[in-house]
Amino acid sequence: MSAAIFAMPFALLLWTADPYERPRERMAAEQIEARGIRHPGVLKAMRSVPRHLFVPESLRSMAYQDTPLPIGHGQTISQPYIVAFMTELLDPRPEHKVLEIGTGSGYQAAVLSALVKQVFTIEIVPELAQQSAELLKRLGYANVTVRQGDGYLGWPEQAPFDRIMLTAAPADVPKALIDQLKPGGKLVAPVGRSAWDQELVLLEKSADGKIRRRSVLPVRFVPMVPGKSTEKR
Repeated sequence: MSAAIFAMPFALLLWTADPYERPRERMAAEQIEARGIRHPGVLKAMRSVPRHLFVPESLRSMAYQDTPLPIGHGQTISQPYIVAFMTELLDPRPEHKVLEIGTGSGYQAAVLSALVKQVFTIEIVPELAQQSAELLKRLGYANVTVRQGDGYLGWPEQAPFDRIMLTAAPADVPKALIDQLKPGGKLVAPVGRSAWDQELVLLEKSADGKIRRRSVLPVRFVPMVPGKSTEKR
């Protein structure tokens, strides 16, 4: 009887083990930590957020490779290293309220949710907004709120934000987003007029509202799509 009692939980443990745990740990160690990411919270989040659940089922075998993957509607999920790099550059803290522009699959929002108090994220594509909202809710990311809308306008009802991150590239950082950044806040964004001429920039707003801008590295992101109200301007 005793043997049976102990054997059953062991069998159950084998049955329920996460087959993606080792690939995820390898990703964090070899693709992220080995390339210079040091923020303990970022490393922990990259080791815990199940990226394979944020990609199409047909691509799950590639989920922990360091490559962007298509998620439909002309959008992609960024490669793990750039997610970690941008998150570390953002310098998130537990008390922060963060705005993300470009929810996509919801993966970046999930990573941020492990590091900050609240995440507000905007997605222009209705289908992606709905899918990501449902997935984030199902996975228990209760501090993430998803809205379908025009990222160029930001989220004025929830402003100001301690941190703002863009995961799609406008020609330049929209003024509305700079206005919604709290004094002392930071904004990380890819910017450029074409996919072949983009750079990642860090904007910091001083206590008196002045903006300091720094170019960080060349990148390639999908373009940031404006809503109809922005297109008319």
